[in-house]
Parts: sequence; C-alpha cells; structure tokens
Amino acid sequence: MTGDQVDTSGPLLFFDTGVGGLSILREAQKLLPDAPIVYAADYAGMPYGMKTEEELSTRIPLLLGRLVERYKPQLVTMACNTASTIALDVVRSVLDIPVVGTVPAVKPASQITKTGVIGLLGTSATIRQPYVDRLADEFASDKKLLRFGAPDLVHSAEAKLRGEIPDPQAIQAAVAGLIEQEHGDEIDTVILACTHFPLVEEELQKYFVQPVQFIDGSQGIARRIAYLTKGTKWPETKHDGVLVTTGELDQMAPYCKKLHEFGLRKLELL
Repeated sequence: MTGDQVDTSGPLLFFDTGVGGLSILREAQKLLPDAPIVYAADYAGMPYGMKTEEELSTRIPLLLGRLVERYKPQLVTMACNTASTIALDVVRSVLDIPVVGTVPAVKPASQITKTGVIGLLGTSATIRQPYVDRLADEFASDKKLLRFGAPDLVHSAEAKLRGEIPDPQAIQAAVAGLIEQEHGDEIDTVILACTHFPLVEEELQKYFVQPVQFIDGSQGIARRIAYLTKGTKWPETKHDGVLVTTGELDQMAPYCKKLHEFGLRKLELL
C-alpha cells in the first residue's frame, strides 16, 4: 500500500506509554464518535521520560511497526510528547500511513499570554529536546519560556485514572518548579507538554497562587485527525475498542472502569 492509497477501512491507532493519551482520544472522539479505536499502551517501556533518545528512537518504531501489522490502522496518532519529539520523523519514514504527532503547544501559548511569561511542564526527556528549542525560537522568541521536568506527574495521572488520589507532593513540586524560577510569579499560561498532564489539570490549578491558563495540543490534534480521515465511511455497527498493552494484562484491571468510558472494552497483549 503506497502513501496515496491509504486503506480507509481500518481503525484509528493511538499510542502512548500509558493511558495519558486518553486526553487526546477524548477530543478525537468528540469529532469522530463512530471511529473504531485501538489504543496501545507501552507499559513495559514506561516511563519514556527517563529513557535515552537512542533507546526510544529504536523502541518506538519497532513497536508501531508491529501494531500496524497486526491492526492495520488507517492512521496512527503518537499521543505522547516525548515519543513525538524524539521519534516522529523516524516513525513517519518507516510507516506508509499518516502519522500524527503530539508536540508542546508553544505557538498557541505564545498567542494567548498577556504577561509574556509561559511555563512548560513536561517529562525530563521532552523539555531538553532540540525540537522544543526550535519551537521556542520560532514562536516564542520574544517571550520567556520557563521549563520544568515533572516526570512524577505521569504517575499521579495514572493513579487518578485508577481511582486513587494523585500524590499532592508531586503536584506541588511540579508547580513550584515553575513559579520558583526567575519571573515564575509572572507566568499566566502553562503548556502541559505531556498527554498525561491534562488529566491532573484540576489538581495543578490549586497550587498556583496566580491565575493561569493551561493549554495542550489535544484539540488541534483531534482536528488534524478528523481532517486526514475526512470522507471515511465509519462502520454503522459500533464495535468495542481495543486496549493493547506491552505490559501485563492484569495490570490494566484497575483502569477498566475509566477505559470503558472511552469504549475500550477489549484488552489484548502485544
């Protein structure tokens, strides 16, 4: 199948380290409620934010190659900022279907800030990427972009989706990591540069002493998915979505209630 002969009968595949990509899927399902879904969670590789670029640029294309071969999706969404900033180009070069990436929402943040000081929360791997430097140079060169790596927020978001209370110390530390920097008290816009982080937005808000606006790329990504699949005739019969994991299946049991809200009722092992 060549790039201009995309099979439009397949599902949409969403890929993340865990269930953070549900923040992207949520927006996509608002626009495409009838689209069949396969959601892949690389729990065996979590956390991506603590791995090297070399590890991820090898692991992610291999996993996505296996997933595309098995599920034959018409489009892949890399619902992970770390994966996208490191491996998006490689993945696009090896797959012959459209691949949508997730990158920090620096451009829209620079357009809405009033103070000119923007906070960026991401994983340790994401915030150090040259890709983020390029976004900052292109879209926020006249702004102050304060970055902080908060990998523990990933675990807090995962805990929340299991029905547990997110660790307040991790939430507080993430906010402090931004506002305690020079000009941190002037931040009015915060980029959530990990798909897990919007899931704990409410908790983060409580620790900012000043009013801030959170922004992530989920709505724009959903619009891009809808545009690339325009004209697709989705199945008239609704089928259960699939959650496929590289980890242990019993590891997913605490998430089942939340997964069912997204129509993900089948659990499979990759």
